[in-house]
Amino acid sequence: MDLNKVMLIGNITQDPEVRTTPQGQNVCSFSVATNLTWTDQSGQRQQRAEFHNIVAWRKLADICAQYLQKGKKVYIEGRLQTRNWQGQDGLKRYRTEIVADNMIMLSGGPGTNKTAGAPSATKSTSAKPDAVPTVDLNADAKSTKPVATVAAGSNSQSGTITIEDIPF
Repeated sequence: MDLNKVMLIGNITQDPEVRTTPQGQNVCSFSVATNLTWTDQSGQRQQRAEFHNIVAWRKLADICAQYLQKGKKVYIEGRLQTRNWQGQDGLKRYRTEIVADNMIMLSGGPGTNKTAGAPSATKSTSAKPDAVPTVDLNADAKSTKPVATVAAGSNSQSGTITIEDIPF
């Protein structure tokens, strides 16, 4: 059995760039930075940033291009892939990237009316660019039940979903 799974939480370092392949498929690429913090032997706090190249395809590419922007916090789930090609100088080049299967916005994006820091979930298989589901974790501080609210476009209705409404 093999497993190729990546899960990242980090900040977007550049605005997403969308391209279309000759076959008509949209592809979006951007970079996410994650930070590693540790204390060395002398007690000094150390920090190192790691930069990850992210690639999203088809519907998820459209969603990433529409809602993500530089500086926003995001959760990315996907798989590692290394591409190789022949450079113009004749040398073989390599690029390791994460092919995204799922994206969750952890801070507000453009065109949404939620507060910064309220997470919103966007899956490549079920999301529509005009309706981004959001989870309001601060909706009722006395309640222990999470409540999801759908921030919908002009032609959709919004509603409240309780944990009992989720079938799994």
